Amino acid sequence: MDITFSLNGNPVSLTDVSPTITLLDWLREERHLTGTKEGCNEGDCGACTVMISDADGSRALNGCILFLPQVNGKHVTTVEGLAAPDGALHPAQTAMIDHHGSQCGFCTPGFVVSMATAHLNGSADHDTQLAGNLCRCTGYAPIIRAAEAITDQPVPDHLLFLASNTEAPQPAQTLPLDSTLVQPRSADALATWYAANPDATLIAGATDVGLWVTKQFRDLGKVAFLNQCSDLRGITETDHEIRIGAMTTLSDLETAIAPHHPSFAAMIRRYASVQVRNAATIGGNIANGSPIGDGPPALIALGATLHLRQGDRRRALVIEDYFIDYGKQDRSPGEFVEAITLPKQPDTLRCYKLSKRFDQDISAVCACLSITRDGDTIAAARLAYGGMAGIPKRASTAEAALIGKAFTEATIRESMGAMVQDFQPLSDMRASAGYRLQTAQNMLLRYLHDAQGTATNVLEVAP
Repeated sequence: MDITFSLNGNPVSLTDVSPTITLLDWLREERHLTGTKEGCNEGDCGACTVMISDADGSRALNGCILFLPQVNGKHVTTVEGLAAPDGALHPAQTAMIDHHGSQCGFCTPGFVVSMATAHLNGSADHDTQLAGNLCRCTGYAPIIRAAEAITDQPVPDHLLFLASNTEAPQPAQTLPLDSTLVQPRSADALATWYAANPDATLIAGATDVGLWVTKQFRDLGKVAFLNQCSDLRGITETDHEIRIGAMTTLSDLETAIAPHHPSFAAMIRRYASVQVRNAATIGGNIANGSPIGDGPPALIALGATLHLRQGDRRRALVIEDYFIDYGKQDRSPGEFVEAITLPKQPDTLRCYKLSKRFDQDISAVCACLSITRDGDTIAAARLAYGGMAGIPKRASTAEAALIGKAFTEATIRESMGAMVQDFQPLSDMRASAGYRLQTAQNMLLRYLHDAQGTATNVLEVAP
């Protein structure tokens, strides 16, 4: 594959690009831009953070799990490109010096790029913006002070250009069916090629597939990068439903879903980090079939429909039917997730994520619960859990114990007891089976207290 992009304001053209070369490795080994560091090499520590800009704006991403074809047609800014052409430091760089935000210095470039990107975007929620950057030296306080110090300072002109510069429309495309590395620009082109190459690997945000390369050293074989399929991105609304394109990033989904289901958005806020959410897609979160993915339980609780495509054939199924067993999904060779639709509905959803850390952690248990009432009587219930079985799963027995009964603590506790028939969770490094079951039950009790207006969030409870 041949690709072109801009690197710190300079054009780059590459030929015969391998799908397994990460931007981090290329920057360090081919361009000797060693400010971008390799730490965890799996998207957790943020030492590799770069700024990627295109027609949709500028985003902080992890260079260690970003493959070179994913920056095709975009602007890449590394820490070396933050200073102005005349050498004047970016305000974030100056503030880190003034506030003593660097000690060993290894993490500093990643922090600075994250800060500069947030500054460019006008994002002042510094704890969120910097949650994906790990520092073992400073205790974060001086870094947060540095971020606060630049909030009202102007964005350097050379970075404003990146944010405003848009890409030219791309012409229609026909992909050679015998190509082993493609970057389709439409769902139609993808469908045709993937039907002819059903053994290929589809790469959306690469936040999962990237680790197949950096940690498992897999040969990906045939590959299709989906990030230029603009018709697979975005969210549209009608009077009756919300349609979410499979390539919609979790960052974009968080913003769009917040007015409808704020608890869902709050859970997405805890999904990994800004860098990961800027790359990870909701379609990828579903398609990989993980039993601990946080997206599916919420979508199951909302009664979502999954839309799949194989060539010219499309089909729809309720999302819980997609997950068959651990590692097994209802998806045929050459078939891909095209979209998800949610029925418009009153907001009765609550999402509870249990993990050892608030930020950047995988759920031990994720509960997404929706109970509909007719007066004081429970008319319907959808209780969806992740981390409790080999697939994201509804607690159907517990649901049945609720229907037609009063919305009281006695009813909830009866349903909690019935939940033992729904799940036989495993013990692993995150939680024991007994702990998982007890917390899953307690989350249902928490729903009752939430609905009654009792403060249940430990981050909000005050004396």
